Amino acid sequence: MKHANLAFFVPHLGCPQRCSFCDQHAITGGAKQPTPRQVEETCRNAADKLGDNVQNTQIAFFGGSFTAIPQGVMVPLLEAAQKAMAEYGFQGIRCSTRPDAIDRNKLELLARYGVKAVELGAQSMDDRVLRLNRRGHTAAQTVEAAGLIRKFGMELGLQMMTGLYGDTDEAALETAKSFVALGADTARIYPTVVLPGTYLGELYEKGEYRPQTLEEAVTLCARLLPLLEDAGVQVIRMGLHAEQEVQANMLAGPYHPAFRELVLSRIFLERLLPKLSKSGAGQYTVRVHPKSLSVALGERKSNVKYLESKGYGVSFRQDDSVERNGFFIEAMEPQST
Repeated sequence: MKHANLAFFVPHLGCPQRCSFCDQHAITGGAKQPTPRQVEETCRNAADKLGDNVQNTQIAFFGGSFTAIPQGVMVPLLEAAQKAMAEYGFQGIRCSTRPDAIDRNKLELLARYGVKAVELGAQSMDDRVLRLNRRGHTAAQTVEAAGLIRKFGMELGLQMMTGLYGDTDEAALETAKSFVALGADTARIYPTVVLPGTYLGELYEKGEYRPQTLEEAVTLCARLLPLLEDAGVQVIRMGLHAEQEVQANMLAGPYHPAFRELVLSRIFLERLLPKLSKSGAGQYTVRVHPKSLSVALGERKSNVKYLESKGYGVSFRQDDSVERNGFFIEAMEPQST
């Protein structure tokens, strides 16, 4: 059964400052701080709907810097989640936080209440990028926090952003390589979106910051995703969640509600094209797994159109014997020269 999170958002709660890109109200859809009672009620209702899959579901506290919350607020939330674990069989608890809000004492507290995974909002492993974007922590603090989390036997998640102020594709690739070196179990990749009322919004309106285009973000992430996954890091999220408030209010940036699929389509195209080029322009039939058909075609058949522009007429056929995200070039009828 598929892993799932039952997420509670704690926007800005525990955050010591505002980062350049941050508007948690928009990103979380205006979520308010949950109460312990709300946690208990939501868990009870979710357990009824999840059935047996409750055993594969973690109770997650996202949105703010959870371990920076005053213990008088954090502990009752953990107690409510721990109670739900005992009563309904949830797999465990996960939380997201800042690298500089982790130490041995906090991890001992989290472990006491059944926290199984901690995600660090690293965003970049380049100190210059961190400083320009007002993160308030260093790459060294991310390294230290990641090491402690692994020592406690918890799942380590690392989050990065692309297209930050002052960032480059090369620096983003180095960040991903650092995640691998730190032993990350999971990763999230968020292309930067410019929201009103943020420092990046001010820089953008002054013409001092140029966000990534959608094409640039897809191209970069098509390099980042294989780099991480080939090293055994599970990329559990790419792109912001589809929130109406983000779409309605964003000033600029590479937001797309199906961003991951765009990236997967690009990766598929980049793997297929060299195989076709060996035989030259012509008509081809390519078999793919049924669940990979939309990825193979690309958004609005963009892959098909691109291949046609290069002289390759490709017909995709569904075949459940082909592995997921793989392909088999069945028929080749190259043009005679």
